[in-house]
Amino acid sequence: MARIIGVANQKGGVGKTTTAINLAASLAVLEYKTLLVDADPQANSTSGVGFDLQNIQQSIYDCMVGDAKPIDAILKTEIPNLDLIPSHIDLVGAELEMINYPNRENVIKQLLDEIRGNYDFIVIDCSPSLGLITVNALVASDSVAIPVQAEFFALEGLGKLLNTIKIVQSRLNTSLAIEGILMTMYDSRLRLCNQIVNEVRRHFEDMVFDTIIHRNSKLSEAPSVGKPAILYDAESKGSTNYLDLAKEILQKNNMTKIKEAERTINPENEQ
Repeated sequence: MARIIGVANQKGGVGKTTTAINLAASLAVLEYKTLLVDADPQANSTSGVGFDLQNIQQSIYDCMVGDAKPIDAILKTEIPNLDLIPSHIDLVGAELEMINYPNRENVIKQLLDEIRGNYDFIVIDCSPSLGLITVNALVASDSVAIPVQAEFFALEGLGKLLNTIKIVQSRLNTSLAIEGILMTMYDSRLRLCNQIVNEVRRHFEDMVFDTIIHRNSKLSEAPSVGKPAILYDAESKGSTNYLDLAKEILQKNNMTKIKEAERTINPENEQ
């Protein structure tokens, strides 16, 4: 039964989609069967793993407001163990179309329950808002990972997101946990970045991941060629950071297979 992790932050430009893509790809490379669900109308996760939006036949939108079955919307990516349920620009209107649905906050959960048994992890790239689509994703998730940019306004909006998570926890998904706060776009040369990381750690303590995602050109370039960083440049700092994040999540949740997967990735270590 898959562990479902939502990646959420309504503040734009913090590395939300980058995190969803590269966390899912890293878990897949570590031999965990992983599904990436693009629940963002911008569909950047869909294009970021190599799919042309013009050629998408069925998307999460068709599953949520139409009759499409989630298993029929699943696409195989070029990474073994990594599948995708794509998004579509039409998703932007889904909130209005769902307004009179009974249990409208549970639509994504009901969809994923049908296929949850086929995966070890499901990673949801949430919509960059605190609307009904994001609430759906949080209701469906076991935990939420929150990317936060290491910059002056890092904490701006974080309070609203945490408040939304508390409301979901109290009313809709009592088992929802915070997987962790992830510091992104970190530049060790800047004193301000170090100050921000220290401030976030002081505020949120154990909620903050040990792993930090460094500012890295390869992470920025990879989506333009439709590849996760680990396919675009496996040796890059960004790729290594997200692999470390995947391992940290595995260790935090007492899941194994890490060493076996490391031998798969680095066979030269056995020579």
